[in-house]
Amino acid sequence: MSDKESKSIDVLGIKPVADAVSHVTQAAVDGASAFLSRICLPAAEELGFLLQDKVRAWRAKNATAAIVNAQALYEKYQAGRDAHAHPRLVASIVEHSGWIDDRTLQQMWGGLLASSCSRDGRDESNLIFVNLLAQLTSLQVRVLSYACSNTGKYVTGEGLIMPQRGPYVDMAALQEISGANDIHRIDMELDHLRALELIMGGLRPGATHVDITPTPLALNLFVRCQGFTGSAVEFFNLKPPAPGT
Repeated sequence: MSDKESKSIDVLGIKPVADAVSHVTQAAVDGASAFLSRICLPAAEELGFLLQDKVRAWRAKNATAAIVNAQALYEKYQAGRDAHAHPRLVASIVEHSGWIDDRTLQQMWGGLLASSCSRDGRDESNLIFVNLLAQLTSLQVRVLSYACSNTGKYVTGEGLIMPQRGPYVDMAALQEISGANDIHRIDMELDHLRALELIMGGLRPGATHVDITPTPLALNLFVRCQGFTGSAVEFFNLKPPAPGT
């Protein structure tokens, strides 16, 4: 199209403005691409700024690790059963696990996929735990796994699982468990776990030991992430109190 024809069509005189906006937008995209490439190559690629094949392979590798773990747990707990998972859960778990390259978190996502399977494939209860796990950092998962594995547990008269208070760990042990040395970061991460109602304690001024007692919700999350479809009471092989006690 000639310049004369362009002007005749642009009766409102906005073409120069539109061209300028287009130029600025492309410049912004190029700048964003360069920045994302510098701070996080997979994110830049996923957004289409670079070679998408590489990030797809990276995400596929991560998701596959979670799925392989899910298959092993499925065979362990549901061998011989014709169990299925709701597509909503499968899609969400695969999406989240694709962005995770931490082995512990991959195993948790795999366990959650395995425990999402039920006979009719319509059980959506794991959606609660999908939303919780998606909010946890690898540090928080390490602390939570340790807490759930090492706390005492008992069964209420109604048959529900409850934790005994503890474990209490000193700062050196907590740093080893969490894999972090920064006390400010650890404090913040524990605060988040408490805000999600997954632990009861946290850092306290003047205390020599840190209370990382898990909540009943955390215990149930932990059990589902082990691929177990039964109750937490069954998983930990707990016995209900005798009648009258």
